[in-house]
Amino acid sequence: MYEFLLGFFLILAPVYAESIPDYEKPFAPIYTNKPEYSWTDKIIISINAPSWNSNSNQIDSIGESTSHPIKISSGENFLKPYRLTETSSGSGIFSGEIILTGFLHDVDGDGIFDTNPKTSGSGPTNGFLQVENDDSITISFEFADGIVLTKSIPITWNMGVIQFSKDIFLTSDLVEIRVIDQDMNLNPEAIDTITIDVFSDSDNGGIQVVATETSERSGDFLANISLSTNTSSGNRLYAVPGDSIFAKYDDHTLPKPFSKSDEISVETSATVDYSVSSINRIHVSPISFSDSFGNTLDSLISEIQIQVVGKVENQLNYDQEFIYFFQIKNSDNSVISLSWIQGKLSPNQLLDISQSWIPEKSENYVLETYVWNSLNDSIPLSPPMITSIIIN
Repeated sequence: MYEFLLGFFLILAPVYAESIPDYEKPFAPIYTNKPEYSWTDKIIISINAPSWNSNSNQIDSIGESTSHPIKISSGENFLKPYRLTETSSGSGIFSGEIILTGFLHDVDGDGIFDTNPKTSGSGPTNGFLQVENDDSITISFEFADGIVLTKSIPITWNMGVIQFSKDIFLTSDLVEIRVIDQDMNLNPEAIDTITIDVFSDSDNGGIQVVATETSERSGDFLANISLSTNTSSGNRLYAVPGDSIFAKYDDHTLPKPFSKSDEISVETSATVDYSVSSINRIHVSPISFSDSFGNTLDSLISEIQIQVVGKVENQLNYDQEFIYFFQIKNSDNSVISLSWIQGKLSPNQLLDISQSWIPEKSENYVLETYVWNSLNDSIPLSPPMITSIIIN
């Protein structure tokens, strides 16, 4: 009877035995939210370790034990032991985070250190770790006796990028400037700012504007300015149509092969265009004819000098350079006279343009007039005008 009961209990009693780990398939993989980080980034860590879920009804933790610790290190700086907590009861997924604090460095060239390097914290969310610009972070977890799992992530500086939202802006547009530089996310738990220099062909001194990070850890900074055709002030930049505008950001956190003390200016440009289409920038009045004293002529006679008079008006509130062409064709459609006058119109200025002509014989002629911005660009500033001329 005794032997029967002993055998019965042996059958019912559970047998606990730890299986041999499959080293080809990690049994408690370590994950981070990014494959690499900048020097002042936030690292979010998770470890999938269901066998460490000791109580499915409560939040468990791992890493704080001296026998099975989690260690997070960078060079000579480390956090050990560092505790991770279960994301929810029974999940078997343990998470935590640390903030990288960089090293003492002046990121904007003003002679003042902009970082506060330190190493402290025991987890899961209060860790700070000092790192270098070309460091690496190693996370290790002693999953079982003599079995240590590790993951390494590189730390690197990045080359900043600056860009306008468009290649061409009208004078009435809002101008958006973007800088992307993860290295300037100096506080991953707050919105950071950087300074950008903005200038134009008409104002080389330009203005300084503050670009604001789009979110706490984005490293993506935006600034907006407007354009002024009078003067620069505040977030308004003096720029007229035809100008190039420039935005410049000084990057003091450069990747290798640059050194820590190196800096470069990252620059971009765009073009300012008219808010009025080119063909409507100057208004041209119908042609009139006068004698050398300015008296209006009712009839035109061959071999007598006449003045061909045009009238142009600047439709914009800033200066415009122009060329006014007079082209006269005979009844055979051959060009017999071509001349032009070059000048500049002040804002809203009305100007008479006059050119002398002596018709050689009685005939019907055609006068064509054109207004362009220059001989090189040949951009029409008004529609061409055609006038019939009857010479007696």
